[in-house]
Amino acid sequence: MSESTGPISGPIGFVGLGNMGAPMCECLARAGHALRLFDIDSDRRLQVAQATGGTAVDSLAELPGGCQLVITMLPDSPVVEAAVLGNADSPGLISGLEPGAVVVDMSSSAPLRTVALGDKLAEHGIALVDAPVSGGVPRARTGKLAIMAGGDPAQVARVRPVLEAMGSLLEAGPLGAGHAAKALNNFVSAAGLAAACEAVNIAKRFGIEGQRMTDILNASTGRNNSTENKLAQYILNHDYGSGFALSLMAKDLGTASDLAAELGLDTPTLETSVKLWNQARAQLPADADHTEIARLSEPKEG
Repeated sequence: MSESTGPISGPIGFVGLGNMGAPMCECLARAGHALRLFDIDSDRRLQVAQATGGTAVDSLAELPGGCQLVITMLPDSPVVEAAVLGNADSPGLISGLEPGAVVVDMSSSAPLRTVALGDKLAEHGIALVDAPVSGGVPRARTGKLAIMAGGDPAQVARVRPVLEAMGSLLEAGPLGAGHAAKALNNFVSAAGLAAACEAVNIAKRFGIEGQRMTDILNASTGRNNSTENKLAQYILNHDYGSGFALSLMAKDLGTASDLAAELGLDTPTLETSVKLWNQARAQLPADADHTEIARLSEPKEG
């Protein structure tokens, strides 16, 4: 059955109510959207339902009831696939979605796995759009995320009004292009953060105060998102509370590396970044914030 291209109506389903998903739902609620909510943490889904006026549901199969659009905000492709497709013991979203519905995966998923999932959904007349985000928890709260969309243009147009309640929509290309763009963006972000941390730590060892070096970077050509929004805010004060896990950054770098390998490209800077972030993931606590990459190059006492 062919996919619908009509406007989205009815409640919006949302799966994944973590650090990013919860404030994104609050933005949707402020824009007037009714929500049906699911998270594996039952307390979490009740909290978000109370904050948004949405309806918490007890299973993925139950979530799509009355929804033409379901959004997923989950850790990675395997979790997204399990949520959408389910299995004999635990039915997924697909068991409750009607032909003509659209799933928007706002997770940081693997591009080629996204394409394969889109093919499976299309067999049931369901469209898939990938729309990962950049901006972190602060911009999720304010509804100013950068949203990178991949998919059929007609389907992207259907979901645009909903997505724009959470940020600015940037059309990346065909299905999977959003996830590719997100992984590549995070590669550039991760490399910039690591370089900024190393520069500040070298400066401190030489005798330049950390905030002074940060100010110099921000007035000079070394300025980047990390120097402007992470050094003083989360690193120099040892707060390390940006809300984005180091393990997720390392995962996104792996996604970018896998994509480059699949395309037959030699990417030495990317491979160096993958090695560095995997080293950090191995050495730091499992729940480390990504800004804790600074710990790897901190001057050692003595």
